[in-house]
Amino acid sequence: MDEQAPPGGGPRDERRAVRVSKYLARHLRHRPGDIGLVLDREGWADVGELLAAAARHGFPIGRGELERVVASDGKGRYALDGNRIRAVQGHSVPVELNLPVAPPPDVLYHGTAGRFVAAIRREGLRPMGRHAVHLSPDRETAERVGARRGAPVVLVVRAGRMAADGHEFRVTSNGVWLTASVPPRYLC
Repeated sequence: MDEQAPPGGGPRDERRAVRVSKYLARHLRHRPGDIGLVLDREGWADVGELLAAAARHGFPIGRGELERVVASDGKGRYALDGNRIRAVQGHSVPVELNLPVAPPPDVLYHGTAGRFVAAIRREGLRPMGRHAVHLSPDRETAERVGARRGAPVVLVVRAGRMAADGHEFRVTSNGVWLTASVPPRYLC
């Protein structure tokens, strides 16, 4: 039983792909132990173990379906490397992604909901339950991110100045910039 949802691209297939992607995010980023999955220190899980765990917990996914969902994910949230899979960022469980330090562009963007702006201006951007603050390379992406929680507000981060002051940045394979925090003085 390799294929759980046949390819076809219809609305039902799209809904299933979204459900699988959300399932992957939940268990590769936040709660692998809920299904008995073990991530290595870099966040990788064995694909066979993931598929077996998903089936044991009432959410069977076929290998082909998994590959299609990963390949078609427009946000590039997952990496599949042979028999290993991981989320590329956004973890709330301890992982070390081993991304190299990279010089950021002069400005990056952070999308949020308006109700959080006053606190962010006071305290800066903090990772909250995640490993790092996520920043977008362009205003449009940040706006989409901010719209997930209400009317979006896009904050400009003076990333070049932060880097010059000794703050480290890393960039994921899907173009998300990560940093430990953004002090208020670097926000526009």
